Amino acid sequence: MNKFLLSLIALVVATAFTFTAHAQETKGNAKDGANKNAMCIGCHGIVGYQASFPEIHKVPMISGQGAPYIVAALTAYKKGERKHPTMRGIAESLTDQDMADLAAYYATSGVVAGAAPPNKPTGASDRITKLLNREGAVCASCHGDNLSSDVPAFPKIAGQHSDYLFVALKAYKVEGNSKVGRDNAIMAGVAKNFTNAELKELANYIGSLPGDLKTEPLHRFK
Repeated sequence: MNKFLLSLIALVVATAFTFTAHAQETKGNAKDGANKNAMCIGCHGIVGYQASFPEIHKVPMISGQGAPYIVAALTAYKKGERKHPTMRGIAESLTDQDMADLAAYYATSGVVAGAAPPNKPTGASDRITKLLNREGAVCASCHGDNLSSDVPAFPKIAGQHSDYLFVALKAYKVEGNSKVGRDNAIMAGVAKNFTNAELKELANYIGSLPGDLKTEPLHRFK
């Protein structure tokens, strides 16, 4: 294992502890979150709903995602570290307590108690295996062997919409754009190891895997 990868893993672990510590500062209440998600369900509560910025893609599934990661993502939108006008407008209206409550709600929404985690993927082509394990970009080091991380600060990506994954991965490569992109040193370093064509291959593969994420249909929130 080279020095770059060791440094990356050390940074990833430190970041996870930071996110987790922040999430613990404000304890979320899932029941309160269920009463605060009116701005969320219009997109994330409709199966197959598509966004049009910065290009057309399905909105991400967030039910079953880790609460600390949801808080971290909302915080990034609020600070402008993730550039998305709609999500920033929503995030700016949320207090830390609102974020914690929404995160607690979505972390448990649609989750079946006692359900076994997704298995580690098998049968990937040699090419996909090489992409997943490319030096300086070992996906499993953060997202878990099954790409459905059991570390709540890291996003579960197995089974996520592939078109959304592709857009998100490309966003980490954008520099110096005030309207598009994501500011994250770790993911930027990873994404830049790949061409856009390779990122699309990865996104298609990861999206095809079994995972914990889902879209809870809008009618369930009424």
